[in-house]
Amino acid sequence: MSETITYDDFKKIDLRVAKILEAVRVDGSDKLVKLKIDVGDPPAGGGQRQLIAGIGTIYTPEILIGKQIVIVANLEPRKLMGYESQGMLLAASDELGPVLIAPESEVVSGTGIK
Repeated sequence: MSETITYDDFKKIDLRVAKILEAVRVDGSDKLVKLKIDVGDPPAGGGQRQLIAGIGTIYTPEILIGKQIVIVANLEPRKLMGYESQGMLLAASDELGPVLIAPESEVVSGTGIK
């Protein structure tokens, strides 16, 4: 396990539900997928964003479109292989690879996780 964080540290993390609108493989990478996601209407979510996710070894772009995922919405943007990633999706990982974290039932994009 990682080191313990305070409750105040945890409260800083903005987890939200997002819906994948588009997905394409990143040229030159076997595992990176570029996602266009809907994070809901402002102020709840913030509209559409781009994420770059290392899930391409398990998930094809076609199977991702329309799925709801959980993201860290307030993570500082970061460049990956020349593309800006505006957040991070949550996934469990085992010896077979990543497994997306998603709500059990569909909810409105931008819904906060508490």
